[in-house]
Amino acid sequence: MDTRIEKRVGVQATSDRIWELISDLPSWDRWNPHETDVSGTIAFGGVLNMTEHLPGTADRRVQARVGEWQPRAQLVWAEKRGFLFNTVRYFEIEELEKGSCIVASGLIFSGLRGEMFHDKHRNALRRVHEAIAEGLRQAAEA
Repeated sequence: MDTRIEKRVGVQATSDRIWELISDLPSWDRWNPHETDVSGTIAFGGVLNMTEHLPGTADRRVQARVGEWQPRAQLVWAEKRGFLFNTVRYFEIEELEKGSCIVASGLIFSGLRGEMFHDKHRNALRRVHEAIAEGLRQAAEA
């Protein structure tokens, strides 16, 4: 069974502006307090490297593969975190009209150990994605 955590926010900015922030990997530190030191290549099968900061856990170096991406619409990457533990992390941008978007920051856990991790850290993970979505919103609207 898969478990999802997602935060959606309204953003008064164009999808171009939001994509500009998401695709500028080294600049994530400016608006994303939980995924920093980001580097890599946004391309199918491209590798993304980052440091993950989650409350209640030690900082962790992540190496994930881009599964899907579409400029001004989505970035999806996946990580096998060990036996029975996989994650899919994503940003989605839905442009309602020029200068008005809905942005989602989300995480999907799969595997028994993934579900156990989610159950243990559910509230903290919700706060993490609220902070990421809000940081992206503020950066895009500035």
